[in-house]
Amino acid sequence: MAIKVVSPGLSTTVQDLGRPGYYHIGIPLSGAMDRAAMAAANLLVGNEESAAGLEVVFMGPELEFMLPSVVAITGGEIPPKLNGTPCETWTSFAVKAGDVLSFDFLKAGARAYIAIAGGIDVPVVLGSRSTYTLGALGGHQGRKLQTGDILPVGSTPSKARAGRTLDQKLRRQSTSPAELRMLPGLYWHRVTEAAGKHFLSDTWKVAPEADRIGYRFRGGRPIEFMPRTPPFGAGSDPSNIVDACYPYGSIQIPSGTEPIVLHRDAVSGGGYFMVGAVISADMDLIAQLQPHMPARFVAVDMPTALAARKDMNAQAAAVRAVLQL
Repeated sequence: MAIKVVSPGLSTTVQDLGRPGYYHIGIPLSGAMDRAAMAAANLLVGNEESAAGLEVVFMGPELEFMLPSVVAITGGEIPPKLNGTPCETWTSFAVKAGDVLSFDFLKAGARAYIAIAGGIDVPVVLGSRSTYTLGALGGHQGRKLQTGDILPVGSTPSKARAGRTLDQKLRRQSTSPAELRMLPGLYWHRVTEAAGKHFLSDTWKVAPEADRIGYRFRGGRPIEFMPRTPPFGAGSDPSNIVDACYPYGSIQIPSGTEPIVLHRDAVSGGGYFMVGAVISADMDLIAQLQPHMPARFVAVDMPTALAARKDMNAQAAAVRAVLQL
């Protein structure tokens, strides 16, 4: 089976749950920015959670199916239409050969996930089918989809069926402003006490420069730094450090003005200081923030971060229990 890309949308890529294990050599995890939504879409169509699907940003593609299959769309609310007829999100539905899937205008969130029974069957690169566009690695020819692309699809799994749905209570709900829990640390000592308080009390807004590499925020007060003599190897800007490793979710503030949260396609190191890191349980939430949406950073401790991760895993297990029937 295969799918023809009639129109690619704004930015549509093949993604799965990523390629862990290579960050130390500069190759990021990549994969779905909203991992829970990608996993749920796959389970809805009978795939393994790790199967490759499509990540859609802001504007959906138009896809023509060459053989029958089962499809599900989750994540941000970009309403799907099959041959012009609206379809439900978070619910699997059947498609026939020749059917065309298209999308209406974005209503909520930022990224939707399209799963097709059998998964997108592009080559596995370093253990994953995910697209890392900055390195032209994986996915379909290492890039975003283009008009005329043909995407191969794997064999339809025996569990595939239309009519599966995920209850609203098992979908993560966002708040406004979004609350991004973070562990202060790393280079927190580089900012003044007052600046640290302002950083946590101010309401920031997502900047237009928000993508798979990192989400930039603006609108809060500038950060003041503690005085120092720049160490050898660091630049003169007070936000510069001697090059260090960047964890996923780490928060940089270049020149003390606009925080950047590094995401799935982030570089693995560099010369900007980091005030802390967004906890793993809230990284999916960032993926659904649109430009200009308000957000606040909330400081938590390690026990709270671990408890949040436990709750996230419990939620994933509940989704798995419902959809693997």
